[in-house]
Amino acid sequence: MTANHFDTKINRHQSGSVKWDDADFLFGAEGVLPLWVADTDFLAPAPVLEAIQKRAAHGVFGYPSPRHQGFKALQGWLKKRHNWEPDEAWMVSTPGVVTALSVAIQTFTQPGDKIIIQPPVYPPFFSSVQRNGRQIIENPLINEGGNYRIDFDDLARKAKDAKLLIFCNPHNPVGRVWSKEELKELTAICLQNNLLIVSDEIHSDLILQEHRHIPLSSLSQELAARIITCMAPSKTFNTAGLYTSTVIISDAEVRKQFTDSVQTLGIAKNNVFGIAAQEAAYLYGEPWLEQLLVYLEGNADFLTGFVAEKLPKIKIKKPEGTYLAWLDCRELGLTADQLGSFFANEAKVGLNNGATFGQQGEGFMRLNFGCSREVLREALERIEQAYKKERF
Repeated sequence: MTANHFDTKINRHQSGSVKWDDADFLFGAEGVLPLWVADTDFLAPAPVLEAIQKRAAHGVFGYPSPRHQGFKALQGWLKKRHNWEPDEAWMVSTPGVVTALSVAIQTFTQPGDKIIIQPPVYPPFFSSVQRNGRQIIENPLINEGGNYRIDFDDLARKAKDAKLLIFCNPHNPVGRVWSKEELKELTAICLQNNLLIVSDEIHSDLILQEHRHIPLSSLSQELAARIITCMAPSKTFNTAGLYTSTVIISDAEVRKQFTDSVQTLGIAKNNVFGIAAQEAAYLYGEPWLEQLLVYLEGNADFLTGFVAEKLPKIKIKKPEGTYLAWLDCRELGLTADQLGSFFANEAKVGLNNGATFGQQGEGFMRLNFGCSREVLREALERIEQAYKKERF
């Protein structure tokens, strides 16, 4: 297999895809080319497809074991890819990472408690806190010319009154892959203030530019006791629709409380096809992933080069991880609503409006470049034509 494999365009229309089939409705315009929600347009790896087909051919779809082979496969994957070997007994199944966020909030905090998030950040971080009746405390990232860093002084002040931190590692949408030094400083503050951390590491395998993902719980056993790690194969291997994720909790009491909540809510079981896909992805998906990373690196380079040359009033920093680009459109002088309308109605390209990632995202747009180079080129050329027409 070569990186050119990812050049193949897959027709996702009429496949029940929220990204493609709902695009015109969601953006209020016809003919929108969608580069928004974080799934890719690539076929899942052949071993994953074969595993699903084999499981379907079995013909009996009874309740799956909660101690399934997907856990063992994930354990081996984490040891090989990230030098971390959590015990299988630490793993708990949930239908998704967002589900796990709400379970953790409900389990370890009370209504009205303060929960820290670091905007601009994945919108469900906001909604998971708000819908559960907790109070959001923002520890905004510091943007220095497109380079984002954590405001540790602000975090240290706010951690004194908070119960929990929801951490994004790697970060969506700004694309940071946090360094060991940054992770150590963050966890030291949290440990000092007895702050529980929910670490969303769903993008951990999508690392670019020779950066390295460090699982937060791998730093030390003492720290791991205060960390709930959320992972899934969905972003890496494009299996989001199979709703299978794993939460890793080393502390026995914290794990028991979390598991009790999962069972109380009746969400302890995964989809049999999701389990088969997870096992196959982590056992046999590495060669495919290596080729994907080469392709995504090429897309990121193409994207940043195009924007710099053809769209000079839009600024972009090449992400260190994920397949999500964070476009700084503030020089266009448009409000958040106007910016969304420009891309959807004038450029006919569907992107995520940065305002949904917090007020720090106003004037920004998030672009998903997990697509064929041809689709990415068409989207950028549409934006260029609209840009010229508006004479920015």
